[in-house]
Amino acid sequence: MIRLNGKDRIDGDLRGAILALGNFDGFHFGHQAVAGKALSWARDEGRPAIIATFDPHPVRFFKPDLPPFRLTSLDQRQRLFADAGASAMLVFEFNAGLAGTTAEDFVTNLLVDRFGAAGVVTGADFTFGKGAQGNIDLLHEVGAVHGLKSAAVSPISDSDDVISSSRIRAALKDGHCEEANRLLTRPFAIRGEVIHGDKNGRLLGYPTANIDIGQYLRPKYGIYAVKGRLADGRVLNGAANLGIRPSFDPPKELLEPYFFDFSEHLYGQTIEVELHHFLRGEQKFDDLDALKVQMEKDCERARELLG
Repeated sequence: MIRLNGKDRIDGDLRGAILALGNFDGFHFGHQAVAGKALSWARDEGRPAIIATFDPHPVRFFKPDLPPFRLTSLDQRQRLFADAGASAMLVFEFNAGLAGTTAEDFVTNLLVDRFGAAGVVTGADFTFGKGAQGNIDLLHEVGAVHGLKSAAVSPISDSDDVISSSRIRAALKDGHCEEANRLLTRPFAIRGEVIHGDKNGRLLGYPTANIDIGQYLRPKYGIYAVKGRLADGRVLNGAANLGIRPSFDPPKELLEPYFFDFSEHLYGQTIEVELHHFLRGEQKFDDLDALKVQMEKDCERARELLG
């Protein structure tokens, strides 16, 4: 799927598209409702559908010292948008220039002139423009003058509350993988390049594929039952430590999956590790023999849960 830069003018077959506009971090069930409205509208009118997102997240721009909180990388969102049926992904680089753009200019200069959108779909609570002054009412009003139609999708709720990225982040921080994955409609996954580690797992008989967690949200530290998706499409079951490895010095924050019945080298490859079940929290062991006994138990439990 094509990835478009928000700084560039859209011409050709993608001009006149229906645009789904939002942050879409996680692309959870609620986000999918907004995108689904845009995709349906585009199909009805024979137009392309484009899903737009922001990177970095606007919150990161205004609060640069916040701990990492991303649920998806840009590459993951691009794949998710493609799977949903979008013609392209449009990426707004959120910087000082975009932050200072008035809501009216965002509609007229960007949506209408630069992108040539025929219609825009947002969440009902989505805001945009300098000082977050733009909302669906302004989008309706200003857009109508320039022939830009718009629609809003109300928040989606389940029996507990509104489905939101914040709710998913809270579930992951509490170790509630199943709840987070239900709201996401798929497992939360960390995508990254396999890097060389300290070889501690190999010495214990459990070689791991170490991944830097980067800008992803930090779920609850501990041991997880996981699935690994390799670049060639293979899916592997395993158990992973996510955290700082308190039994080893110095502490080093990593995601360390061990894949069952797998002995190939993965260094330099980009893989995706899905967190399916939280098994236990991190703990420091008195010696490596005690750690190895616990690792055997963890792997046995992970096999049962993933079986």
